Amino acid sequence: MKTFLQTKQHFITLMLMIMISASGMISQAQTGTGGVPGSGTVTTTPSLSFTNASLYSGQAGTVGAIYRFPSVNSNLDAFVKINDRSSSLVKLESIDLTNTGFSKAFQPEISYNNGSVSSASNWWMEFEISFVNKNTTTPATISTFKATALDIDGDNNRLREWVSFNNLSSYTMESNSPLTVTSLMQTISGILQPVTTFTGVTNQYNGIDTAQTGLMVTTTYDNKSSFRFRVGASTSGSASVTDRMYAVWFKDFTYNAPQITTLPVELISFTASLNSNNKVDLKWRTASENNVSHFTIEKSYDGKSFSDAGLVFAYGNSTTEKSYSFSDNISNTQQFIIYYRLRSTDIDGKTQYSEIRLIRIGKKGEEVKMVTYPNPVTNELRVTVPASWQGKELLLEVFNQNGQRIKAAKSGSASQTETINVSDLAKGFYVVKASCGEETAQQKVVKN
Repeated sequence: MKTFLQTKQHFITLMLMIMISASGMISQAQTGTGGVPGSGTVTTTPSLSFTNASLYSGQAGTVGAIYRFPSVNSNLDAFVKINDRSSSLVKLESIDLTNTGFSKAFQPEISYNNGSVSSASNWWMEFEISFVNKNTTTPATISTFKATALDIDGDNNRLREWVSFNNLSSYTMESNSPLTVTSLMQTISGILQPVTTFTGVTNQYNGIDTAQTGLMVTTTYDNKSSFRFRVGASTSGSASVTDRMYAVWFKDFTYNAPQITTLPVELISFTASLNSNNKVDLKWRTASENNVSHFTIEKSYDGKSFSDAGLVFAYGNSTTEKSYSFSDNISNTQQFIIYYRLRSTDIDGKTQYSEIRLIRIGKKGEEVKMVTYPNPVTNELRVTVPASWQGKELLLEVFNQNGQRIKAAKSGSASQTETINVSDLAKGFYVVKASCGEETAQQKVVKN
């Protein structure tokens, strides 16, 4: 891996390259996201080059900021939005470095905790790239494009780089790749989407060596006008190399011994609710299934160690919506919080996990109402909602002391207990408001 030395010996490692190659017929564009309205079509297959970025809206370097890259090809511009970050310690040093690496690549420089950490840490910044017709804000849908992360390695010590892609159709790796793959379902904009993470090794490789195909992965997207990805790293202890450069290069690539993996399930929803008969009703829906064998319901009392609670056989192959359910008897449970997750397994043994759902058990005869905990909170705030709200659309909002809404999360089908990440909020007092239809409830919380 190529490295760069800067002030105070900050060590920047070129970790990520994303190559996008659009091919095939171009379909009608849909309504855009990320503050880019409109609709339209693209009539050519783009070869993309990211140069000459300018701030389009928002405050530079902050969540919500949008940058415009003009003329990524003869027909397209692109918007790059900072969607989120793991905490306020994550800083965008530059949206696109031009004095090193590849001039045609999107090359953001991101630092964490001023370039070093003294203990085990994990951090990330999320970007959304949206394609639009040239000189407009009209989204352009591409029938198929590929996003490839290249050179995912480490620092020869305690650091591992990683990259995750949202809502992909499939991915390709070398058959003997040392990368670790984890596939989870996460709620994004109120919709469950597959998020696949590829974690590198601690070894550092010099330069951008395209012969090191074991350190890369290609993801495939279909019929998208935008896509999201996170770039990050984790350390198992102290490290002085948390100032990194990432590169997004829009170019095709060929593997030596490719292994293509198609995600088995497109999960629409997964909910957990407590009924009046001391049972937890678990329900999930799939939009499509590809060679799926079965679903395993996993259960935990600490959120870390899970055991099997039940098994439901899948339809297997389907392009239409399918519904499933399972009830778990908790009559003899002495714990106050139970965690559930769903594991789907295909016929080849590959697995995919859902988000974790929580059930809070109150005292006997106690009516479940809105409860927020832990309070004070550091990272994830849990919000238990009334029984009549479960399975319905739920909006969670966080307001500061001035009454300004600073964070929101929506669920299309609420579980008994939902979570909202507040790790990036400053210390202080906040109000959490939950809304279901015309009903609302709110509580004060303290952020540590």
